[in-house]
Amino acid sequence: MNKPMSLVTTGLLVLALSACSGTPVESVTEAIPAQSTAVVTSDSTSAGATTSIDSATPTPAAASVAAANVEQTETHDAVEDYEWDDSAAIPITLSGDSIGVDGDGVTVDGSTATITAAGTYSLSGTLADGQIIVDTQDEAIVRLILNGVDLKSSTSAPIYIMNAEKAMIVLADNTENAVTDAASPVFAATGVDEPNAAVFSAADLTITGNGSLTVDGTYNDGIAGKDGLVIAGGTIAVDAIDDGIRGKDYLVVKDGNITVSAQGDGLKADNAEDAGAGYIAIADGVVKITAGGDAIAAETDVQINDGEFTLVSGGGKNGVLDAETSAKGIKGVVSVQIDGGTFTIDAADDALHSNGSLTINGGTLALASGDDGAHADATLTINGGDIDIGDSYEGIESAVITINDGKIQLVSSDDGVNVAGGNDGSGMGGRMGGRPGQAGSQDTFIYSGNDYLYINGGTLVVDSAGDGLDANGAIEMTGGVVLVNGPTERMNGALDYDGGFKMSGGLLVAAGSSGMAQAPGTYSSQNSLLISYTTAQAAGTLVHIQNSAGEEILTFAPAKDYQSLAVSSPALVAGETYTVYSGGSATGSATAGWYQDATYTAGTEYASATLVAGVTTIGTPARFGR
Repeated sequence: MNKPMSLVTTGLLVLALSACSGTPVESVTEAIPAQSTAVVTSDSTSAGATTSIDSATPTPAAASVAAANVEQTETHDAVEDYEWDDSAAIPITLSGDSIGVDGDGVTVDGSTATITAAGTYSLSGTLADGQIIVDTQDEAIVRLILNGVDLKSSTSAPIYIMNAEKAMIVLADNTENAVTDAASPVFAATGVDEPNAAVFSAADLTITGNGSLTVDGTYNDGIAGKDGLVIAGGTIAVDAIDDGIRGKDYLVVKDGNITVSAQGDGLKADNAEDAGAGYIAIADGVVKITAGGDAIAAETDVQINDGEFTLVSGGGKNGVLDAETSAKGIKGVVSVQIDGGTFTIDAADDALHSNGSLTINGGTLALASGDDGAHADATLTINGGDIDIGDSYEGIESAVITINDGKIQLVSSDDGVNVAGGNDGSGMGGRMGGRPGQAGSQDTFIYSGNDYLYINGGTLVVDSAGDGLDANGAIEMTGGVVLVNGPTERMNGALDYDGGFKMSGGLLVAAGSSGMAQAPGTYSSQNSLLISYTTAQAAGTLVHIQNSAGEEILTFAPAKDYQSLAVSSPALVAGETYTVYSGGSATGSATAGWYQDATYTAGTEYASATLVAGVTTIGTPARFGR
């Protein structure tokens, strides 16, 4: 399936990534450096105790995240924000419909307390229908320590940070805190920028601590910041009519246990006006999201270093969406980069998506999608990780796809790996290396287009109902292992390329139907076999290839019925005679049907052939339409 490609013109910071080809089966996942986490070290029972939160790196990886496509290099987060004197904290006691204050900097009007000076304030008790407002002109931080509060309002946001240099909400140790806003707010004036979340901040906001916070956003969002939002700790549960947790300029998660149920997006950064903003950076934590829209969505970049993620969007892979709804697992309009972490994603739309670039450097990912498992309009690069796309329409899709390392397996109801951009066929005379009967018609690899599938290492296992590897452009393979269990019907092929397939290293085994069968191009420096059968072979029927000395070249059991098999291996030598066996049995270690060092008990000898340079055809291919 081809989709229009949106060209991303925003400048990208080039990240230096080493390409590891690895061994044929086992991929190499580089270790992700441990990130510093926020740890509360206060003793609130001691008079005059100093409270601090260890944050040697104020925003782990946030600087590099912001620089993924812009020159943003820091957030509002600072080490000194996490240090304060408990004895100087001003108590604010909530008693149903009244508020008591012991200290300066707070004015009370009925059940509304307005903090007018920077400092640290400790809140406790229950507010049945009221509001805590922060409205300061000081150039210093305002801290709200929640010491077991239950805040409700029938008219607005119970916590409303109207104006401040920056603010921090601290969830005191071993406390449970709850905030519920008004389902039908009463706005002071038409056109005034009113809060649209239960916890709303017009200033930069940080949430930290070791307590818990439950937020019920009955009007719109759960937690929203109009500038930057940093979550450095705590157990946070949000239920929202629209978006769960939103930071307009950026949303940085350093740590914490976050659960979101949202009818809109789960985690969101939506500044679309500033190219240096609108990003999400996650260093660590546990994140569980059920969203009607996107689970994690950034207007520019998403970067994830580590953490545990369980994401469901749009009702999951079987969800039904209207044309206006985006329900992707993780979406970054400019870029998405995943360096590590454990992911379970079930998305009605793409599980991973970027209008620009998508890079996976590591992590363990279990993806299910009603559309693409992983999609990028411009470039998609896999440098490592363990990726299992268990259900998808198309598994991996982009205009340029590069696989340098990693262990990838995917199941698709259409194409497995799809290079989806346009292609330039000028000077090629049509397909290169092409359909049966066309192999050898071109002696050189000539492709002037921009759409490519590069495979340089790793292990890729494809189970596709459509084309296995589909390139509306060209394919180049220099290393790695690719095993394709392709289509059973003749309208598709295990390999389908327009601009050529240059093979110079690695192992390729592509089983599928025969009507559209292709092998790598004859101009390749590594030799290939294209085996065709007059009748379909049953799933699991072994294909065994050996040389004249009886040495095993390949023993493979396709997972589905097949009528053709393309094989390219460094062990295939021009001038050598090879024999193909069908059926029989094999013992030994098998990876996705591929036996290594197998003990093979011979079945039926199918054919023998002396290999020529390039592509050697064995058997009579069934023509399309037969």
